[in-house]
Amino acid sequence: MEYLITNVTLLTGTIITSITNSANGTASPEKRVKRAQRIVREISITVYVMAFLLGTTGNGLVIFFTTFRMKKTVSVVWFLNLAIADFIFTFLLIFRIVHLAMDYHWPFGRFMCNLDVGIFYINLFSSLFLITIISIDRLIAIKFPVWCQNHRTPRLASIVTLVVWVLAFILSLPYAMFMDTTKVENVVYCLSNYSNDKDVAMSRNSGVTITRFIVGFVLPLTVIVLCYTVILSHIRKNYMTKSSKPLKMIAAIIILFFVCWFPYHVFSLLRLSIKYRGKGRFGNVVRTGMHYCKILAIMHSCVNPILYVFMGRDFKEKFRSSIQSVFEKAFSEETVQTSFKRSSQLMSLNSCKLKPYLQNNM
Repeated sequence: MEYLITNVTLLTGTIITSITNSANGTASPEKRVKRAQRIVREISITVYVMAFLLGTTGNGLVIFFTTFRMKKTVSVVWFLNLAIADFIFTFLLIFRIVHLAMDYHWPFGRFMCNLDVGIFYINLFSSLFLITIISIDRLIAIKFPVWCQNHRTPRLASIVTLVVWVLAFILSLPYAMFMDTTKVENVVYCLSNYSNDKDVAMSRNSGVTITRFIVGFVLPLTVIVLCYTVILSHIRKNYMTKSSKPLKMIAAIIILFFVCWFPYHVFSLLRLSIKYRGKGRFGNVVRTGMHYCKILAIMHSCVNPILYVFMGRDFKEKFRSSIQSVFEKAFSEETVQTSFKRSSQLMSLNSCKLKPYLQNNM
């Protein structure tokens, strides 16, 4: 039976060459394309092994200390859930490492093919949504410190994170559902299969890509930029210098997130411009670039714990402190406490100023 597979999308990115089977046989790729594919594969294996080791160790430490050794605060709830998302994702990288080492052969079956891609996008959406929530939380903590003291609780934060996980799971379902395994010349590929009809497949691919770009990038970026614009304006206006330290860590995490994920979204949109079956030099550049962008995105899951340590306190002090104290410093509630203390001081000062006036008019 005649069949056609074009632009096979592998788990680790889009394969450089198009696998096209028809009644006329299979076209063999050029030598330079094979060489480029081998280089990309070797780089990917190296990066994935590093991400696996750093991600499971670093995020495992964050999970251990935030769960068993630290007081449960709102900030701890946020960062614990970030670490859980990253730990699960980096742990499952072992399947991708084996997959690449076997020259893109997928020996784990269809279920793991669906699961691995589903976890990838759950990590994408949950991390982005949590960082957006953290930005909103910082804004509320600074603008409404009294309300935060009464209503900003770990229980409320846990409910919010539960909603984030559910939403991330729902948004990741289309990617997992459209994954499938296909055997080509005794090699099993894990690829996206939107439909057997080319027009339907292109339409669905465009839909999920554009939705991911808007929901997973444009809207969160807009919210984050607005939140931190207001926060920085409030800090400068009220000379809240003590509140800048925790904000630096949050800002660094956000910047790092978008540096890692923005290229991925850009090349996802470029891939649509080659009309799903793009050939030629531009198509090869986009597919190769998409592969490297996915490598960059994967590395993001193992760098947050490193960032916590180096942003938690001064570099020299880190080597004199225990790991637990570093995390405690990094996840401190300094912003809320400082804002509340400042509000209390202002209220106390106003009361002192009113006393002589009241005494003279009684």
